[in-house]
Parts: sequence; C-alpha cells; structure tokens
Amino acid sequence: MLRVGVLVSGGGTNLQAILDAVKSGKITNAEVVYVMSNNADAYALKRAEKAGVEAECMSPKQFPDRAAFNTAMTRRLIEKKLDLIVLAGFLVTIPPEMIQAFRGRIINIHPSLIPSFCGKGYYGLKVHEKALERGVKVTGATVHVVDEDLDHGPILLQKAVEVLPGDTPEILQRRVMEQAEWILLPAAIDGIANGRFGQN
Repeated sequence: MLRVGVLVSGGGTNLQAILDAVKSGKITNAEVVYVMSNNADAYALKRAEKAGVEAECMSPKQFPDRAAFNTAMTRRLIEKKLDLIVLAGFLVTIPPEMIQAFRGRIINIHPSLIPSFCGKGYYGLKVHEKALERGVKVTGATVHVVDEDLDHGPILLQKAVEVLPGDTPEILQRRVMEQAEWILLPAAIDGIANGRFGQN
C-alpha cells in the first residue's frame, strides 16, 4: 500500500479529488496518510480532517529563516514514511534537500500543457491569464515528476482542455480543474501505486 502525502496551500479541490478517488476505488493500492499546508486557514486542512487524515500547518513564518523551515519540512515528511508526495497547489518552493530525500517520488500538477505557460511566475490564475492573453485554442494540465528545475521533471500524464470564446481566467481555471486536474492527479497516483509508471 502506497503511503501518500499531499501538500497544498489553498482550498484543496485536487486533494478532494484524490480522497474521492481512493474512496470510490479509482485509486487502488494507495492511501492518503498525511496532508501538510503552509497556510493555517487552508480549507484543505478541513477536508483532510473530515476524511480522517492527519493534517497540519507548517509555515515558513513559524521559523527564523527559510533554511530552518526547509529542514523541518523535509524532516517531517521523512518521519511520516511517505512513498509518494503529491503537490496539489502547493505554493512553496521545494528545497533541494527534499527533492534529494524523495528523488522520483514527488509529483506536481501544473495547470497548462508543459512546456507552455510554466516556470517562474506561472502559478494559479496567472497561468490562465497568460494562456488567454496569448490566444491559445487549447490548454490543459500536466502531472510531472519534480526535480530541481521548476515545472521541469519527467511528464507522466497530460490532458488537453479547449479554450472557449468568452472565457475569463476564472472560468478557464475551473474548466481545467474539472476536465483535467481532477482526472489526471488520481490517475497518476493509481498508475504509480500499480506500477504503470517507471519511478524516475
């Protein structure tokens, strides 16, 4: 049974999609055992609580500097004996020591078809704003393995989503979540848990 930890900063809709997929049997051989947020007010923490999953806030604000936070976060994740870490809208830079400790075992969902609209400054609504500014007809989401470069590691899954006339960044963001993110992330976890992806 794959022990999964989910790191999230906000509402946790991707976390909910994962929890629902475990419950319904779309994800097998895996369980969410731990949720961490850098935001004490994140609704994701309440979602975890409702599902009976251990959850806590660990914020850089609780530490004297970023190095101390990075060390504490990495240590906590190692303590939890996690087989897979899922970044589900986690707006914190992943430190090199964490990547080294969990090499090939951290995955991220990004709301575009990498390599489009990714890298520094491309997160959340900003990704969809840039896609609309550029006038693309198709966008989507990507699940990839995390390495030292932002939005760079090996791609596991991608799904395209049509951009429609009259889309606002908010409308497009919602469609990408519903049609891609909430499908891809559970599929990636199930694929890893059942050996359909070679671990990088």
